[in-house]
Formats: sequence, structure tokens, C-alpha cells
Amino acid sequence: MKKPSEKKRTAQPAIQYTIVPKDLAAHLFNVTVTVAAPDPEGQVFTLPAWIPGSYMIREFARNIVRIRAESGGTDVALTKLDKHSWRAARTSGPLTLHYEVYAWDLSVRAAHLDQTHGFFNGTSVFLRVVGQEAFMQQVDIQRPGDAVAKSWRVATAMKELGAKRYGFGTYVAANYDELIDHPVEMGDFELATFKAHGIPHDIVITGRVPNLDMARLQADLKAICETQIAFFEPQTKKAPMDRYVFMTMAVGDGYGGLEHRASTALICARADLPSTASPKSAEPGEGYLRFLGLCSHEYFHTWNVKRIKPAVFAPYDLQVENYTPLLWLFEGFTSYYDDLMLVRAGIIGEATYFKLLSKTIGGVLRGSGRTKQSVAESSFDAWSKYYRQDENSPNAIISYYTKGSLIGLAFDLTIRAKTSGAKSLDDVMLALWERFGRDFYKGAGRGVLDAEVEAIFDEVAGTRLRSQFDRWVRGTEDLPLAKLYAGFGVKLVDERKGGKPSLDAGIGRDALGAKLTQVHEGGAAHRAGLSAHDVVIAIDGLRVIGNPSNVDTLLCRYRVGDKVKVHAFRRDELMEFDVTLQGDRVPCITLSQAVAGKKSTALKRPSAA
Repeated sequence: MKKPSEKKRTAQPAIQYTIVPKDLAAHLFNVTVTVAAPDPEGQVFTLPAWIPGSYMIREFARNIVRIRAESGGTDVALTKLDKHSWRAARTSGPLTLHYEVYAWDLSVRAAHLDQTHGFFNGTSVFLRVVGQEAFMQQVDIQRPGDAVAKSWRVATAMKELGAKRYGFGTYVAANYDELIDHPVEMGDFELATFKAHGIPHDIVITGRVPNLDMARLQADLKAICETQIAFFEPQTKKAPMDRYVFMTMAVGDGYGGLEHRASTALICARADLPSTASPKSAEPGEGYLRFLGLCSHEYFHTWNVKRIKPAVFAPYDLQVENYTPLLWLFEGFTSYYDDLMLVRAGIIGEATYFKLLSKTIGGVLRGSGRTKQSVAESSFDAWSKYYRQDENSPNAIISYYTKGSLIGLAFDLTIRAKTSGAKSLDDVMLALWERFGRDFYKGAGRGVLDAEVEAIFDEVAGTRLRSQFDRWVRGTEDLPLAKLYAGFGVKLVDERKGGKPSLDAGIGRDALGAKLTQVHEGGAAHRAGLSAHDVVIAIDGLRVIGNPSNVDTLLCRYRVGDKVKVHAFRRDELMEFDVTLQGDRVPCITLSQAVAGKKSTALKRPSAA
């Protein structure tokens, strides 16, 4: 479809939204949308069924609890077309929809409102005016009337129109796609700003975080952001946005993030944020490192998936599932670079990076699903399998995040070896950025096709990599990382002892005993006939406790190969199983720099770059 000219876009009256927290305790946003020139055949409105970056149909429209239309003070009939669409009757003048949205989903994907804060993604609250998506969209974000909200501020990367920075008022987006790509946080949040290569970046922290070390967080995020900007634009060091916002919800226990073109919405455990009361250390602790890795991941998405996109996402069809076999590149490679950027930014050393990488390798090797599903299939099936996991998922699927990140490493090492260090995966990412990403929002960009991805790899490597794509991406072979790393002076070994007796099953908590959350294919529990959700209550006549589990304590009295009698409830039926204990099959991967010798390599490791 031909895009409207800038002249027409300016001449067209804006689509005007108003959103106000109506009832904090009831978690209700009041939303209106006014259309100056509705479709003369009857204007259709629809709410997205899913949000980009999270591949599951979420049916946000189910949270609309009340809706009506009016024109010139007269009610206009609304006909519901499907579960997320309505058509207003014909009208000759401006048309306004009034509706309420229930917001009680404390995640990065939807909307949440209470007496402590308000948060929303546009996909949850802004009905799309069908046929007028390309025109300017105005939003009036109003302060709640509650006394508790008198000091609330607004955080969003959306451009201010009548509003002042961090204030309530009117904001503007060039089109609907941009409108729903700027989440909004409101409340009494902690705020800090730093510049990365001249571009302001806001840090917004919602939730109580005693003794938050904002200075350290600023310094570390600045290093990460400047490293990534320079990665994609080594000459100009020009960021692809004018301003960026990290908005974080700190909770007791949580983890997740969702990328947007000029911001990210994050949720984390407050214990993962740095504290001024903690001893100063050269490297972040485990929790803080996890948070920085999350920030690095979502920030890298600014380029990889928000601008470099698979063709099927350009544009998105947010009413139906959009299938692509390329999520191993967009999520997997982003996962590869998120920790790598921490090294290059000087936040962690190579030894820490190797520990993180070892954990990822072990996790991939743990599940037998890796032998049944390729990452291309995993990407395509994200809607039905990865985002709808169950107790059998480790035996049936592979994560395009984790194995995708290792494929990134394997390709990086391969390209470096084939070009004697002249080229790397960095050059692949730069080629993708230059050809498909840099001008995406300037009207000249387009999505990348599957075949074009492979062609760019071949071009950078100077040789065909069809075999690697067939085995690693479209196939299910384990990656030869030990062999590939050996040429870079890195030793990879699996040090699992195998002497610890185990049921080879995931253990959860239950009031009666130890609930099996997962039963690994080929393991002791599986071979004995135990199943996921069985509650183990006794081993050889001794009581099993589930909170915390004492299974390992009981089993340590046995040797690998010993037989034990296990009693377990399946539903409400008591069952008995004869289990032959196996050695612990959990991989124990270690990476270390080999001792330099006469044949020491001159090739530079990715983590040494």
C-alpha cells in the first residue's frame, strides 16, 4: 500500500486519544478515541491480539469491560465483528469511542494500574482506527484524580506535544505503529538521566528499592549503551533514536523485558539492583549481572528486531500469528551479544563471561528436545510450543534463545577462522544493519528474507556456509564448540562426575512431598514409570519432604545402580515404583584459556575483542 505523503499526513486531522486512570483500586483506565473523518461506510476499530516481541495471542480486547460510541452527543450503534473488533454505524461527523480497560497484569506485555503506579503498552489500551493507521496519533495522558497521584510523573519515549518532559498532557506519534511502540509508566518513580554518545537515556525505577545505587547503575548502563552504539555505527557513533528510556518495575521476585524502538519495559527482583550498602566490587554480583544482561539484551534489540526485521514483521499483522523461522537470529543472536557486550564494555572479564557461557551450553545439552527440533522449527513454532511450554517441553523442544546464542558463537568462530580473523559475526550484523535496518523508519527500509540472511553470511565469510546452516540451523546436530574454540586457545570440557545418584527429574514443592515437575527422557524416573506431576512421598520407606526437598539427602546414601522403592501419588492414587538410580546426567561445562605453547593461535577470541 502506498504511504500517504507528508503533506497529506499533516493535513489529516490527528486521531485523538485520551487516557486517564479512572479507578486505581478497580484497576480501570478510561480511554476515548476521536476520529475526525470516520469511514463513511462505518468505522472499524480493533485492538491488537498480540504485542511484538512476545509471540503469543493474548487477546487484549478481553480486558475492555465497557464500550460505547457517540457523535455530536448522540449515541452511535456499535456492532461487534469478532473478539477484538467493532464497527460503528455510519455517521456524518466526528466519531468518539468511550471505553474502559481493566489493567491488572503486572508484566512487561500488558497494562497495570493501582495506587502505586500505572503502566500500559499501547497494544492493551489504544483501539486501532482501521484505515487511518498512517496518520498522526495524539494522546492526552491525564493525571488520576486520586490524592495519592498528586506527585506522579510520566515516563515514556513518546514525543511531547503539549506535555512537558515527565509530565501529564498531550503526546504525539507519527502513526499507529509508533503509538503502540512507546510504553508509558506513571507514578512516583526514581529517575536518573545519562548521555550515551550525546543521546539522553532515562533510567526509571518503579517499586521500593532501599539504598538504590543509581550512580553505579548509570555508569554501567552508559558503558553498555555506548559500546552498542559504537558497534553498529563505528564511524559516526550515532544512535538510531533521539532519546531512550529504561523503565523498570522492581518486585520481590521477577524477571523479564520487552523491547521497543526507543525504550524497554523491564521487570526484575529488587535484590538484583545495586545497593549503596553492598561492598564495592570490581564486577557485578550474580543478581546485578543478571539485570545488566537483561538491559544489554533489550537495548541490542533496538537494532536487531526493532529495525532489522524478518520480512514477515514488516509490517506486523497484530490480529493473527506471524510465522518466521528466523527468531534464532533475532532473539538468539541478541542473546549471544548481550553478555558479550558486557565484556566489551569492561563490566565483566573474560573469566566471568566463560562462566555465563558454560551455563548456557550446559542448559542446551541438558534437554533431549535439542535432538528433535531445529532452531528454525523452534522459531516457526514459537506460538504453539515455546510460548506454551509444559512439563514435557525439555524432551520435545529447543530454545531459539539459548541454542540460537550458541549458533551465533559457532558462526562467529567459524567466520573468524575461515577469514584468518579478518571478518567475524560483527560484520554480518553490520551488513544486516546497513542494508535493512538503518533506514527502516525513514521509509526506505524493508524486512530481510530467509535466503538473504544466508547469502550475507556467505558474503562475509567469503565461502558458502550451507553445510553449517543445514546442520546447525535447519538440523539438530550438537554444535562442535570444543573443536571450534580450540583454534582460539580456549578449552571446553564436560566435567560431570556422574557419581551422584539421581532420579533425573525436576523436583518441585508440594504439601505431601516432592512433586515431579519434569521427567527427563531416558532418566531413572522415566524408566521406572514415574511421570510429571507425580508426588513422591517415600523412598525405601522413608518420608520425602517437599518444602524444602530432602530427595538428594535420602539418595546420597545410595550408589549409582542401586534400586530403591518409590511411593508416589498420581492424582489421588498411591502407586509404587522400582527405580534404578542413575548417575547425575546434568552437563558440567567449563571453559578456560589454554596454556600458550608453540602452537598458540593468533586468532582473536570474540570475548577478547
